[in-house]
Amino acid sequence: MRHEFIIISIISSGLLLGLSYFHSIYWLIGLGALSPLILLGTFDLFDKKHTIIANYPIFGRFRYVMEELRPKIYQYFIESDTDGTPINRVHRSVVYQRAKKVLDTTPFGTQVNVYEPGYEWINHSLNPLDLNTINPSELRVMIGGDDCQQPYDSSILNISAMSYGSLSSNAIESLNWGAKLGGFAHNTGEGAISTYHQKHGGDLIWQIGTGYFGCRTEDGEFCEKSFEERSKFEQVKMIEVKLSQGAKPGHGGILPAAKNTEEIAKIRQVKPGTSVNSPGKHSAFSGNDGMLEFIQNLRRLSGGKPIGIKLCMGHPHEFEALCITMKANNIYPDFITIDGGEGGTGAAPPEFSNSIGMSLRDGLIFANDILIKHDIRSKLKILASGKIITGFDLVKVLALGADGCYAARAMMLALGCIQALICNQNKCPTGIATQKTHLVKGLNVEDKYVRVANYHLGTLESVAEIMCASGVAKLGDIKRHLIWRRISFNEIKSYEELFPYPEILSDVIPKKSA
Repeated sequence: MRHEFIIISIISSGLLLGLSYFHSIYWLIGLGALSPLILLGTFDLFDKKHTIIANYPIFGRFRYVMEELRPKIYQYFIESDTDGTPINRVHRSVVYQRAKKVLDTTPFGTQVNVYEPGYEWINHSLNPLDLNTINPSELRVMIGGDDCQQPYDSSILNISAMSYGSLSSNAIESLNWGAKLGGFAHNTGEGAISTYHQKHGGDLIWQIGTGYFGCRTEDGEFCEKSFEERSKFEQVKMIEVKLSQGAKPGHGGILPAAKNTEEIAKIRQVKPGTSVNSPGKHSAFSGNDGMLEFIQNLRRLSGGKPIGIKLCMGHPHEFEALCITMKANNIYPDFITIDGGEGGTGAAPPEFSNSIGMSLRDGLIFANDILIKHDIRSKLKILASGKIITGFDLVKVLALGADGCYAARAMMLALGCIQALICNQNKCPTGIATQKTHLVKGLNVEDKYVRVANYHLGTLESVAEIMCASGVAKLGDIKRHLIWRRISFNEIKSYEELFPYPEILSDVIPKKSA
C-alpha cells in the first residue's frame, strides 16, 4: 500500500501540473482536494508508532476510527437485551424506568432462557401476603454492636463507595441530595468528604482508605486529629475502613492525573495534576490485633459511631483467623462490607479487575458461615456490594446472609449513565465520571437527585412485593431455601442445598421447602 500511495501521489501531482500548464480552472479544484490527502499520507509514511498507518497511509487511520466506534455500534445495534456487559439492556432499562417513574413492566413474557444452567428464581407461596403488607420505607436494619454508642438505622439499600474525583461534583451532589430525599445513606468513597457531600445534608458513610484522604498528615499517614474533627460531623453516620475493593483487591485506589484538579487535590491533601495511587495496605495498623485496636480507637474518636471494614474475600483462612481474633479479644467491627470481584470501578488494571478476588456470592456465603461457625454472627451486620441492580438481586444477597447492601453502578444509571465504558478517560459523555467542566454542566442536579430517590424507592417496592409473593413478612425470614438455581436441563437445587448452613445452626435455620 505504501508503494501504491507513492505512485498515485506522483501521478496525481503530474496531472495537476499538466492542468496548470493549460491554465485550466480544474487544477485549482484538484489541488484543493488532493493536497491535504497527499500531505496526510506523506506524514503517515513516516509514522514510527503505528505500523498500520505507516504501511497503509490514510486508509490505516480507519482502523482506529472503527475501534472508537465499535463499543457504541455493538451496544446500540448488535447486542441483545440480555447479553450486554457488564450490565445488560434489560437491567439498565429497569433502572432508567424506575428513576424516571415511567412504565417499568415488560410485555409478552420473559426474554430470559429459564432452562439455561445458571438461571435463578425465588419460589412464590400458595398463600401470599397482600402486596401492601410491607411498607418499603420500613425495610431497614439497625447497625451498631455492643460498644457502639450511636447506632444507625440504615436502609437495606444505600449508595456504594464512589469518590469525588472519580465522579463529578454534580454527580456527588445529586447522589447525596437523592439520599436525603429517599432516607438512605451515601458512602463517600475513599476520596474524603467534599462540600458536594455536605451541601444537602444526606446521611454519609465516611470511607477511610489506605491513602487516609481527609484525615492524613503531610507525609500521608493517618491523622487522629483530622479524623476526630470530621467523624463528628452530624452527617457522618458510620465510618468504613476499606481494606480492599472487589474490582482491584490488594491494589489501592487510582485517581488519574486528568481528574486530579486543584479542588480535588486540596480535599485529598495531595499535589494537583498528578496520578494518585493509594497504597495496597494500611500503614496505621498491622495484623488482626492491630486492626481491631484501630477500630476501637476510631470508635472512641468518633464518639461511638458504628465502625466497619470493607473487604473483598481473599484467602479464606485469613478471614477465619480474623474472626478467631475478634472472639479472643472481644472486639468486633459494627459491620463488615463484603465486596465482590464483579464490582465496578472507575479505573483498575485489567488483571486485577478480571482475575483477582472472590465473587460476591461466594465471599458473602463464606463470611456469613464462618461468623456463624464461630458463634459471632450476632455481633455485627453484613453489607453486600457487587453488581446489585434489581430487587431480586437484593433479595438474593439477603438470602445468602447479608443484612443490607450497596449499589454503585445502578445509582450511576439512575443519574443517566449510558455505560459508555470510558470512566477512566475523563471523557464521560453524561458528565458523571469526568472533571471536564463543559461535560459536568450537562448533568442537571435539580432533575437527577429526584431520579436517584425514585430508583431507590422503586427497588425497595420491588423487594417488598417479592417478599409478599413468597409469603415472607420479615427481612430476617429471607433464607437460602427460598432461592433456586438451575444446575442442568433436568436438575434444580435451592441455595440451601448448594450452600448448606454450618451444622452448628442446622436446628434453628428454617428448612427448605418440600
